[in-house]
Amino acid sequence: MKRSADHILTSQAGSLPRPDDLIEMNRARQAGEGVDAAALAARLRSAVEEVVRRQVEIGIDVPGDGEFGKATNQPVDYGAWWFYSFQRLSGLGILVDRAEVPQAPPATHNVVLATFPRRRDRELFAAAYEDATMGVAAARSRTWGTPVVQGPLAYTGQELTATDIENFGAAIKAAGAAEGFMTAIGPGSCSRIGNTYYKTEEEFIYACADAMREEYKAIVGAGFVLQIDDPCIAENWDQVNPAPSVEDYKRFTMVRVEALNHALKGLPEDRIRFHLCWGSWHGPHTTDLPMRDIVDVMLAINAGAYSFEAGNVRHEHEWKVWQDVKLPDGKIIMPGVVSHATNVVEHPELVADRIVRFANLVGRENVIAGTDCGLGGRVHPQIAWAKLQALAEGAALATKRLWR
Repeated sequence: MKRSADHILTSQAGSLPRPDDLIEMNRARQAGEGVDAAALAARLRSAVEEVVRRQVEIGIDVPGDGEFGKATNQPVDYGAWWFYSFQRLSGLGILVDRAEVPQAPPATHNVVLATFPRRRDRELFAAAYEDATMGVAAARSRTWGTPVVQGPLAYTGQELTATDIENFGAAIKAAGAAEGFMTAIGPGSCSRIGNTYYKTEEEFIYACADAMREEYKAIVGAGFVLQIDDPCIAENWDQVNPAPSVEDYKRFTMVRVEALNHALKGLPEDRIRFHLCWGSWHGPHTTDLPMRDIVDVMLAINAGAYSFEAGNVRHEHEWKVWQDVKLPDGKIIMPGVVSHATNVVEHPELVADRIVRFANLVGRENVIAGTDCGLGGRVHPQIAWAKLQALAEGAALATKRLWR
């Protein structure tokens, strides 16, 4: 994994805005409207080439494929990073009504997950979440039901993953980028579906880990940096209702960390980065777990770099955590210095200030400037690209300050 040896490197957290025609082709395919498979494959390949080229032209040092292989069928989509795994695992069935999803076995460490609608943030701000005009809740137009595990899990996404890798490899070569990253869901988040097959929660999570390991190996084996998306590590906290003790929650979460480390066993840490977030929906987030309470759990993950939210108004102050927490030797942090949570485009001087704060605490060579979360499906495409421009310009300003 490249380090900021002579300038502050830039990257982003994964999802970028899909082209309108690609969204429409995916919508029509899902609706069974007879989309030509060859035409869709060709458009996906050209779209990935375009998004990588544009990142490199703006000044993003470590581009991604925009997660374009994780199909969306509408412009606003908060879940493609998760939903894509349903197409790449066997053993799943579909229940039409979420209320039919069976209760999972009792969770360990006195922590039991609620379903998403029972989030404490949603309960505190129920009127805001129910107001479709205010932009708080994510748009929802999906018509399929809730996945539930009904048999042994196995990874069946080899062909889809190979296509993603081939498309991205061609795009990286065409753009002349020195390095690129691809995302994959972590086992903790992968397991946030119904389960009627596995007898224990831990058995279920490790089955997800064993299945998703196939995707991890393929990405690393292709020469790309692997980014693990597992927001459940921090975000599950908001689903536990009533709130548990921090210690109970951390013990509960370490089961998921240990399963992820199991899935990553034998893969080089310096080719892996982990993305931590509190969920990218545009809600108040007043019930987010403080970074100070989860940072040691994050650092227990066997990755070479850690991406996390640091640019939005709920978490920006938490740069101070690194005044007390020592970054392990050889590790990198990738704080978000522009955010998905606002339509306001950050000024490059502010971006530089944020970068310099972290660099002064952990060392300039140990910082890559990133985004809070994926920008695709969260803000308008014009705004998303303006934010990436501000990221690149801010990193250039920070470089002048840090290498003068």
